[in-house]
Amino acid sequence: MNRLLQTTPIIRKMTPSDVEEVILIEREIFLFPWSPVNFLDSINAGYHCKVLEQDHPPFGYGVMTIGVDEAHILTIGIAANWQKKGWGKKLLHYFIQLAKDEKATSMILDVRESNHGAANLYRQIGFEQIAIRKGYYPAMCGREDAIVMRMML
Repeated sequence: MNRLLQTTPIIRKMTPSDVEEVILIEREIFLFPWSPVNFLDSINAGYHCKVLEQDHPPFGYGVMTIGVDEAHILTIGIAANWQKKGWGKKLLHYFIQLAKDEKATSMILDVRESNHGAANLYRQIGFEQIAIRKGYYPAMCGREDAIVMRMML
């Protein structure tokens, strides 16, 4: 029975010792990944940095900030072999609840215009497009627009 409990995926606080594993996922799923310094700076700044793991190592992660009344998802990722199994949705719902607990009234995020899977997931959960950031993301042939999405909490 204890073995079963240990293999249940959990969401926990990201620590500096997790960054090496998180970077492996980041590089696997994004053409232009965050650097280890980006994650370490986020941890040191006190952002809500979380990992999703089953035993070890982490297979998902996310970083969120919360201002006066608005939460902002800075990044979220699930390792390729764990995708399309509901884990991104679970992690996003975790951040939504955390934002509500912190009294945020809305949540925003940016998603690459070409990332249809993520954009569809965000729409399913209740995010709506509110703007376009022209040339926001680096791309193989220049820059790519970001879709800015918001959800009222």
